[in-house]
Amino acid sequence: MSRIFLSLCVAGTSLVAIAFFLGLGIDDPTVRDPTVQQGISRHMLLGIGGLIFAALVHAIVLTYFMGTGRWVEETSRAYQLPAEFHTKNQKIKYQLMPGITACILMLVLTGAFGGAADPASAVGFHGWFGFTPSTVHLTIAVLTVVVNVAVSVFEFRSIEANGEIVEQVMNEVNRIRAERGLPV
Repeated sequence: MSRIFLSLCVAGTSLVAIAFFLGLGIDDPTVRDPTVQQGISRHMLLGIGGLIFAALVHAIVLTYFMGTGRWVEETSRAYQLPAEFHTKNQKIKYQLMPGITACILMLVLTGAFGGAADPASAVGFHGWFGFTPSTVHLTIAVLTVVVNVAVSVFEFRSIEANGEIVEQVMNEVNRIRAERGLPV
């Protein structure tokens, strides 16, 4: 799972990073020049795609932990294994939840404030505390990228730790099955 996650994470982070740098290249979004408007369109499309893909990666991680948690719980019960396997699995999963939730919320906020910062938007957002709408969007985008990368590193480490738990459970199951003369 860690290799699959790493590939998905790199793809999602790359899309978000490309959208980020395309956004930095937009000088004045109010200019009616077709080149500027094309840059805005690229930024928005890649941004939305990156946000959706990054959120999908976090959702996949959550689904992975829900599935392996259930498997560890049922396997531990069926083979009367120590509860520590399930407890460790749950601890890892519940440590990830706030980070995953924060990432998804920040991804949505970044997109929302990006849309609101668009001068063509009907939202009429004029910024906060003297900051322009694009500065507010940029600040949230920077925080989102930093938090997303940090949480992704934590997710990767958690997936590896969970993989060790799954391997330990499998070793115990194989040992018990061999003792009982069952196929391993």
